Amino acid sequence: MLAIVCPGQGSQTPGFLTPWLELPGVREHLESLGSQAGLDLVRYGTEADEDAIKDTAVAQPLIVAAGLAAARVLLNEDKLTSSVVVAGHSVGEITAAALSGALNEADALHFVRTRANAMADAAAATPTGMSAVLGGDHDDVTAAIEAAGLAPANVNGGGQIVAAGTLEQLEAFAAAPPTKTRVIPLKVAGAFHTGHMSPAVSALEATRPELQPGIPAATLLSNYDGAPVASGDANLDSLIAQVSRPVRWDLCMQTMLDSGVTGLLELPPAGTLTGLARRGLKGVETLALKTPEDLDRAREFIARHSASTTIATEGR
Repeated sequence: MLAIVCPGQGSQTPGFLTPWLELPGVREHLESLGSQAGLDLVRYGTEADEDAIKDTAVAQPLIVAAGLAAARVLLNEDKLTSSVVVAGHSVGEITAAALSGALNEADALHFVRTRANAMADAAAATPTGMSAVLGGDHDDVTAAIEAAGLAPANVNGGGQIVAAGTLEQLEAFAAAPPTKTRVIPLKVAGAFHTGHMSPAVSALEATRPELQPGIPAATLLSNYDGAPVASGDANLDSLIAQVSRPVRWDLCMQTMLDSGVTGLLELPPAGTLTGLARRGLKGVETLALKTPEDLDRAREFIARHSASTTIATEGR
């Protein structure tokens, strides 16, 4: 069984979209997505430096657009069915929603534009950030995070929890980390998935009447509890609430295991989620689709892990 996963903020690197522009139609697709996001995503994905693409208002639409553009090339307009599990980490859940059919592309870019701007505004109110905590006992690490006044914003599985809060709280936590852990600051601009982002929830609720949610065709997992969402409205509930509550990627991976997933393919900017899968999904084969050079391997990977299922094709 196949899982297609979509990474979140912090996975982007300068110039990562450059090789994709060599493929027919990709530039035009990215220009269209950029128009809907109000950003020159081609420039940001090819020429902008690290500081520019770290900006939340840029990073989130860029990551969603990258996943959608690569997926169109990879799948060649084929539609996913319920036999394929689709999931995204944080902002990647919007990419996953669009791939599943729970949102159309235009709505996905409208939603992520609103989300990115609202979260950037919330982050600007107080200097906040996030740090990955690697290793240690799960309960001990969680208790230490909360004792420091921080929140366990991402529970990623594989021995990784992300702490989020003010920069002062994070600095104090890193100076006296829990036993047998390593603390690594993340390249994000705020304490996402915590109460610091509450103002963004209201902004996203205001977009709901403008969206046309659909029933997911693929099995779309929620970051809240790892369970499949049954409707477009349930998906919107998950996406809106997600900005101020923890991402439970560990539960998403557990659902993949329980569902019999044998292969996990990560869309660009790929690498983070396959890394987590190697630690948290023992026995599941992984493939990170980073550049067009990986496309042939990715198509073979899909065929092999979809051997007992099908991907439906409209109009064929």
